[in-house]
Amino acid sequence: MIRPLAVLLAAFAILAQPARADDYPTRPVRLIVGFAAGSSGDVIARIVAHKLSELLKQNVVVEDKPGASSMVATDYVARSAKDGYTLMFATIATTINITLLAGNAPNVEKDMTPIALVGSIPNILVVDAKLGVSDVKGLIALAKQKPDELLYGASGLGSGPHLATELFKQMAGVKMTGVLYPGSGQTAVDLIAGRIQVIFAPAPTVLGLIKDGRVKPLATTEAKRSNIAPDLPTIAEAGLPGYAAGLWFGILGPGGLPKPVIDKLSEATNAALKDPAVLQGLQSQGLNATGGSPEDFARFIKSETERWARVIKSMDAAKKAEAPAASGHE
Repeated sequence: MIRPLAVLLAAFAILAQPARADDYPTRPVRLIVGFAAGSSGDVIARIVAHKLSELLKQNVVVEDKPGASSMVATDYVARSAKDGYTLMFATIATTINITLLAGNAPNVEKDMTPIALVGSIPNILVVDAKLGVSDVKGLIALAKQKPDELLYGASGLGSGPHLATELFKQMAGVKMTGVLYPGSGQTAVDLIAGRIQVIFAPAPTVLGLIKDGRVKPLATTEAKRSNIAPDLPTIAEAGLPGYAAGLWFGILGPGGLPKPVIDKLSEATNAALKDPAVLQGLQSQGLNATGGSPEDFARFIKSETERWARVIKSMDAAKKAEAPAASGHE
């Protein structure tokens, strides 16, 4: 009896030893995406994961766990073992949920470990080609002329496109009525059909439709013009100075990852983002590769959390302000 006990204690002692960079990873690593297969996050994650598999000498397997604007995936990874074998391909929605679902979503700053910021892609503001507007100023004028009459589509409550639209409404001082969909692809379908008039959609979702002339592009949403659509002005250039709302992607682990594991993953991710084949694949999706240290990513997450918290609180304040007037109608 003593002998088996000694063996068991020795096994626990080995498991309890701090993770070392030279013996990680020894088995496949799972990279969890919070959106459906074929989404921008899924496609970009697979491009990065392919190179990480080569650099880490272990398969990095992408798994999609869609639901609740990525909260299902975030919660899953936050509760995973702190060993570096379950990671998350995070998006802007990860930080938005902290405020939008206060108390019901993991706090990324406290419950997750930043590894590296991968990069960002712009949304493109597109409208129904039959709407009769040709630029951002024209859309703002029409929305002011017809408050709440224009319908905008967005991929889920609290998604990047949804909050990009809300930020636009706040800065432009306009009212449009939102229609929420499971994904950006569905918003584009209904835009073409004329069921809605306005969408902010990830660039890869609508570029083909723009080339075919099936929708009218007005502007991109990042602070600088996009390499994937260089002829389009930014919204800031086109009439709303200071506007910026790109879709970013990065890699997170559960809170408390050992530093050697963090360092190895960060080093591999940054190396992947410098590989010419990876860069070509990412650029085909409109992504501007970023990279950087875990500390850089942590600061970025903090700033994004604070920025979108302000937008969400303004949304809530606007709803409260409208409530008394609405209550007078049946």
